[in-house]
Amino acid sequence: MYAVELHCHSAASYDGRDSVERLLARASELGLDGLAVTDHDEITASLQAVERAEEYDLVGIPGMEISSAAGHVLGLNISEAVDPGLSFEETLDRIHEQGGIAVVPHPYQEVRNGVMDKIGPDQLRQADAIEVFNSRLVTGYSNRQADRFATKHGMPKTAGSDAHVAEMVGRAVTLVDAEERTAASICDAIAEGRTVLQTRRTPFRVSLRQAVGNTRRRLRLFVSGLLE
Repeated sequence: MYAVELHCHSAASYDGRDSVERLLARASELGLDGLAVTDHDEITASLQAVERAEEYDLVGIPGMEISSAAGHVLGLNISEAVDPGLSFEETLDRIHEQGGIAVVPHPYQEVRNGVMDKIGPDQLRQADAIEVFNSRLVTGYSNRQADRFATKHGMPKTAGSDAHVAEMVGRAVTLVDAEERTAASICDAIAEGRTVLQTRRTPFRVSLRQAVGNTRRRLRLFVSGLLE
């Protein structure tokens, strides 16, 4: 079983803080086997992490968190950015065309661009896996909804720390029963449902601090747009 962090953000995300090197170092310190840097609508930093992962004895899984028209979708084991704003189905198609897998993070968290606000169960079932535990939770209700859906429909399950600072990497880890210690093998095993989850919630103070920071950044962007 390989321990993998499938959902974290670098400074390349508008709401991320740390460099690729700090994320890799943290994953290595924790004894993880693999790391996917999944920045918002940006893949450059993730590809940099893949290039440097071996220095940290890690498997780098290239990916990104795509803002589809319905909400967020993780594209894993892809090499080119998928455009934001596409339909949910088109987003999945673009991921699959690259040989990647589509994992839907926090699907029931509407305030964080969860897709279930805009799609139905049949569409969600088209994904390769569902993130049923997102470490940045308040009550955990949305996670339980996602877990019940995946169980009911026999869908593969993943966990993600959704870390936006290096210290939070590894809060929610997916153990993957892959045949080889490679990105392709790990993603194949995820799509086949060969996963076990190790989960801890992100401390509330960290999530709150990030939420406040995100609000400030959005306000700055909004004001900047009005002044242009």
